[in-house]
Amino acid sequence: MPTGVIINSLSILLGGLAGGLFGHTLSEQVKQQLNLIFGLCAMGMGIAAIGLMTYLPAVIFSLIVGTLVGLGLHFGDWVNQAASHLAKRFPVPNTGPSQEDFLSSLLTVIVLFCASGTGIYGSLDAGMTGDATILISKSILDFFTAAIFACNLGYVVSAIALPQFIIFSALFYLAGFIVPLTSPEMIADFKACGGFIMLATGFRMLQLKMFPTADMIPAMVLVMPLSWLWANIILPLL
Repeated sequence: MPTGVIINSLSILLGGLAGGLFGHTLSEQVKQQLNLIFGLCAMGMGIAAIGLMTYLPAVIFSLIVGTLVGLGLHFGDWVNQAASHLAKRFPVPNTGPSQEDFLSSLLTVIVLFCASGTGIYGSLDAGMTGDATILISKSILDFFTAAIFACNLGYVVSAIALPQFIIFSALFYLAGFIVPLTSPEMIADFKACGGFIMLATGFRMLQLKMFPTADMIPAMVLVMPLSWLWANIILPLL
């Protein structure tokens, strides 16, 4: 049973509901300051994951090629369209951001909750070992992050719990097939690749630089094969 996945999805659902319900009681200054803290936490989690990296060239190459694939397939546009559909069902609060800022923030939250390296690896690890510690730890941050974003975006943040549950559950049940094909080095590079995306997401949350985080997601698919290729084919030739 994907206990960790359920807890993580519930944390987003409940956090979004709490933020949508009680967000009006918080001042704008409090919301902004807390958002800065969560952006900092996202960047810190990203940096910690990057520190686990084994083969730097494989991770960098996967990020570059993966982003090119994402841009070429307009992957970010697909996510934007999904965000737009959600926006139509959950209108922007009267006191909330403009439609453009709303979609930008919503895209950031979708990537943060559904495509973080921590969440993806945590789902695989839980499926393989039964240990949900990583996902439960992530749930604490996700609850408060969802609540703060919901203060401005409304109840739409809670709706992200559904696609996240579907994605993480699929990974949980596929773990038995995926993890035996990997090595510790491949897992470390996978975490590092997710760490770069988390770091980019933190920059978006802090509104310092709007990285194309959605278009970077295909790198998560490429990084483990490229890590294996680097370790077993390229390195022996050097």
